[in-house]
Amino acid sequence: MAHPHLRPADRDAAKGQRAGNGPARQGGDGCAESVCEEVFLRRKSEPGEPAGTGFANGDDMMRFLLFMPQINRGTDNMNGWAIPMATDIAFTLGVASLLGKKVPVSLKIFLTALAIIDDLGAIMVIALFYGGHLKWIYLVFAALILAIMFILQRQKKSFGMIHIILGLLLWYTMFNSGIHATVAGVIFAFVIPANSLERLEAKLHLPVYFFIIPVFALANTAITISKDTIESFNSTLTWGIIAGLCIGKPLGICGTVYYLVKKRWAKLPHGVSWQHLIGGGILAGIGFTMSIFIAVLAFDNTVHKDDVAKLSVLIASFISMLAGYLWLKKAAKAIHI
Repeated sequence: MAHPHLRPADRDAAKGQRAGNGPARQGGDGCAESVCEEVFLRRKSEPGEPAGTGFANGDDMMRFLLFMPQINRGTDNMNGWAIPMATDIAFTLGVASLLGKKVPVSLKIFLTALAIIDDLGAIMVIALFYGGHLKWIYLVFAALILAIMFILQRQKKSFGMIHIILGLLLWYTMFNSGIHATVAGVIFAFVIPANSLERLEAKLHLPVYFFIIPVFALANTAITISKDTIESFNSTLTWGIIAGLCIGKPLGICGTVYYLVKKRWAKLPHGVSWQHLIGGGILAGIGFTMSIFIAVLAFDNTVHKDDVAKLSVLIASFISMLAGYLWLKKAAKAIHI
């Protein structure tokens, strides 16, 4: 994941930078990932099941308060305020799965919903704050394509080649509009016919999780570890990202859940104790892919700062991974005693 000898020009080419589009890196990997996530969320979110929306909003606010006003107030690091937003669903569930039956299935479902909503929030932030100059003609064409897809959905037309062609055209118009192309993936998933969701999820699972996400991660993780990077590491940027992911995550999630439960607006998922929830909140601090992607966009033209930000995300994710694993393992023993 670290490439100390890769030249900045080569790294930019590998990440798919498009000249003349400002700080935004437009790409198909994030778009495909967002399609799969939204398909999963639409299919799994049934009435009465615990959803992560309110909890995600709470932990986003806590990370925002930790990273932005307190630690990086008045510095040029403020452009990276959204870096601690995302939760890496693959690593979070991967660590939880290592504990097997010691982690309740309902907690894994909760973490899945939370991670998906976190990533969708991150995608919207990318679209609004890290895009290029708007080109209205492309937005008009995107709206027309979306209208056609909505009509097809209303007619309950099964997913087929017409949807694929329209999806590609939607991605192309978003790509050129100045709004980040990952938004096209979210919009596309919303207008997929409901009767095709389960079949699409099964088909997308292998290519997305075993090809697209690894390529997406590797293309954006390339870190140049130089003397200047090491000297710049002890900075408010570093500590802001680590605090946002390692402290803001569990505080935001657990604090919001506690408030909602106390007000009797929600209840803990079946079989999940507060000990489990704290462990899940710690695991949610694994940012990795989307956090690194936002770091690339936030500090694209700043020498060494993007490398410091990405390295901070990796360290914070490793801390959250280890701490969450140990907490849940200890919680499982305490519950069985």
